[in-house]
Amino acid sequence: MPGRRPTPRTPRRGRSVAGAAAAVLAAGLLAATPAAAGGYPPSGRGAPPDATTSAGAPVDLDVMFVGAHPDDEASLLSTLGQWREDLGVRSGVITVTRGEGGGNAVGTEEGPELGLLREVEERRAVGLGGVENIYNLDEVDFYYTVSAPLTQEVWSGDEAEGAESVLEKVVRVVRTTRPEVLVTMDPAPSPGNHGHHQEAARLAMEAYRLAGDPSVFPDQITEEGLEPFSPGRVLQRGLRGTPATGPSCSTGATQTDPSQTVYGVWAGRTAPDGRTWGAVERDAQRQYVSQGWGVFPDVPADPDALGCDYLTEVAARVPSAVPGSDAAARPDAALQGALVRGEDAAPLGTGLEVRAEGDAWRVVPGGTTEVSVAVRAGEEPLPAASVTLDQPAGWTAAPATTEVGDVAPGEEVVVAATLTAPADAVAGTRVRLGAGLTSGAGGGYAAQVLAVVAPVRGEVAPLPQVAEAEAWAAEVGLPWLQGSVRRVATLPVGGSEVVDVVVTNADDEPQQGSVALDVPEGFTAEDAVGFGPLAPGEQAVVPVTVTSTDPAAPTSADGQYPLVVTTTTADGRTGTTTAALELVPATTVPRTDVPAVVDGVAEEGEHPGEVLDVSRVWEGTACASAADCSATAQVSWHAPGDGSSGDDVLQLLVRVEDDVRGTVLPAADCKRHWRTDSVEIAVDPRGDAENTASTFKLAVLPTTVEGDPCFSRDADNRQGPGEETAPGTEVAVVLDDPSTGSAGYTLEASIPMALLPAAVDPAEMGLDVLVYDSDTQDRTGQTRLGWSTWPGVQGDPYRWGRATLEGYVAPADRPVEPVAPELPRTGLRSVDSPPSIAQAVQDDVALAGGEAATAREAAWLTGARVRRDAVVASVRARGPGELRLWVWDDEAAEVVASRVVEISRSGPSRWWVDLPEGADVGASTRVLAAWTAAGGGTLASEAPLR
Repeated sequence: MPGRRPTPRTPRRGRSVAGAAAAVLAAGLLAATPAAAGGYPPSGRGAPPDATTSAGAPVDLDVMFVGAHPDDEASLLSTLGQWREDLGVRSGVITVTRGEGGGNAVGTEEGPELGLLREVEERRAVGLGGVENIYNLDEVDFYYTVSAPLTQEVWSGDEAEGAESVLEKVVRVVRTTRPEVLVTMDPAPSPGNHGHHQEAARLAMEAYRLAGDPSVFPDQITEEGLEPFSPGRVLQRGLRGTPATGPSCSTGATQTDPSQTVYGVWAGRTAPDGRTWGAVERDAQRQYVSQGWGVFPDVPADPDALGCDYLTEVAARVPSAVPGSDAAARPDAALQGALVRGEDAAPLGTGLEVRAEGDAWRVVPGGTTEVSVAVRAGEEPLPAASVTLDQPAGWTAAPATTEVGDVAPGEEVVVAATLTAPADAVAGTRVRLGAGLTSGAGGGYAAQVLAVVAPVRGEVAPLPQVAEAEAWAAEVGLPWLQGSVRRVATLPVGGSEVVDVVVTNADDEPQQGSVALDVPEGFTAEDAVGFGPLAPGEQAVVPVTVTSTDPAAPTSADGQYPLVVTTTTADGRTGTTTAALELVPATTVPRTDVPAVVDGVAEEGEHPGEVLDVSRVWEGTACASAADCSATAQVSWHAPGDGSSGDDVLQLLVRVEDDVRGTVLPAADCKRHWRTDSVEIAVDPRGDAENTASTFKLAVLPTTVEGDPCFSRDADNRQGPGEETAPGTEVAVVLDDPSTGSAGYTLEASIPMALLPAAVDPAEMGLDVLVYDSDTQDRTGQTRLGWSTWPGVQGDPYRWGRATLEGYVAPADRPVEPVAPELPRTGLRSVDSPPSIAQAVQDDVALAGGEAATAREAAWLTGARVRRDAVVASVRARGPGELRLWVWDDEAAEVVASRVVEISRSGPSRWWVDLPEGADVGASTRVLAAWTAAGGGTLASEAPLR
């Protein structure tokens, strides 16, 4: 019998999104940026009738994108714009940081100043896609990293002082704005995937799971008056596979994993202005001029040459269109069941979900597993409902069909079934288990991924970040995300490494046997290694040594080699899994008894190290020739006496060939080296860094406006100008004579090894030399070269080359464990961002995803007037706190004047904000105020100037 239980309803708001687009577009809202809102009615939080504050009824959204930085949503604006045009869908964007750690191609602003610049760019960009609602959460964008754990550490760094967690803020915004669909980024630690993007995606997926649970952050419900809310679907931006172009791109893509549900929205459709939506999206992307995006080329004029924005379903609790059906190919397919009711579909508000609890999504060939299907009626009943499992070919389900009967409004019915895999199911494959709902009110479809695994399997141990991500995906119940990153083992060319194989016994009986690695030509692996006995469900780690035997084998991106793990049990059964060997370059760093004279001139015998090829491209445009962009490097080490004095240094010579010099920056703008010609030297002293926070990275601009080179540290154990963060480092550069037609240069550097975050392990030190090449004057790079080259290699220390320091012994006082990193902690706060304050007033959503000030502690603007050389702001307060006043020019998107005042008692008051000499206070100027009560809650308000 189906199990029935009443469940709290998540009511639909009773409004239709269909057919609203024409009026929206006619009003020109798709090109609008947030404007001043009229007064909202007073609320329990205490706004008076004549106030324009953030204390009214919050905005009601349909779709919410969750990203880490301004511009993360930029590749989806075609889709968001089409949904707005076709259906009147109102979308919002949660941006966790303001991108303060990114580049700046238009100036030298950094930190909060850059954050405000990027926020303004984002608001202009998304306005072109019809998005008017952006919520910044005030976390700091510290630097490019591939580590979600490091991102968590930084974003939660102030929680010990009582600050709210980032997840708490995301959940609050979701509960406040109530979007039915969440869209986010890729949470997987795939090579090169920004750790900030991973963490933003995790936050979205956890908010999908938790926002409807009243026991999660209960004060939001009991104290703040919010209600639990469960979005119907969470989607991940992008496609794993090969995309297609043209009108059929939504069905023409080839998926790497066919068990995934993927939706596509074609960018070639005509937008209201007569261009394609792809062209509109490109115009939006060009708003990000600080990121160098202003020079992006036009998209193809032929609509058939344009592809789709792809969205992959991560989880859903509402019915979907059947994969392969006409409905699944529609531009609104990703919204069906959540915002759009398709033909013959169940009413909006209906819930449908296939569940495979715990490890039930993994099945051995011939084995069984228990699954369930949850059916929930919304405001409308589901008469005569039934559920039929659409099992994969060769699988059986008992029962295959269950008659559910009538499902009353607000009732949930759960039906259970036993699924059996065929005996010949291939381990390592994934299948989609579907469930079809039929009822007198309409039907729907839901799916769950199932994985076939060998009864006893051996898998290459995941990298630590991958293992952490797998554990997270299992904890939050998202099996599709598990196993999505290929297992790899890195070893140096000509060297050996121990490859750990994790053996899992998924059988019902204890098992023992052996593990063998099948390696390609150019490698050897030790003979089969035994394991066990293992109890059912138990795991063991089996180490197997692999050796690279071909010193001439290709390395780096050309050096990924297939690896097959074969597990054989005592009774002769075998199981295989696949992985990859990643070969990195290796070198021996010789000692020199003569310290280099760091003058940019390579004297005979001064640099005895092997000449390393630093000419391979790892990102960007291929070099037209060696003269266009190529490089070599030599590395040696020097220490006086026996080296125990701690005066040991790494010495480097880098020779760069270049025919066009990129933008010459001022020394004050030395930090973001990737925008122009530069060299980056990366050292992992222990050779086992999980992310760059325990490494040393030195970036050098070969020349500056002032004439001399400059150097700095970034994205490592300590960031900042070289003189502060790398004292004792010497750098010299000699530029080629321009009359020779060359813009190349020779760089010499001496780096004290005492600066490294840990003592060097002379047999395992990680090393990379990266060269950035730009042939433009717009502060954008074109080509990135290196010694060990993989996409995103600057953030992946495990993929750097291996350096053996000949005869080196580290001084005894050096730490073996890396010292704690010094990481940036300061980002722009929403109370210091006039656009964020204006957004809060417009939407009635509290600043930065935080708690709103209560009625008893509120303060707000009641008016503002210009008096000679000042603006006089009238304020009413109901308690103590801090008021930040901003005179803001909407048209110029800039601050005219500001003031911070402390208010200690209730009542009315007036405050003068001095205007700078010559300030133009016109019709586009208004006064914005951000109030932070003594208890921590905020209230935003605004007043026009009179």
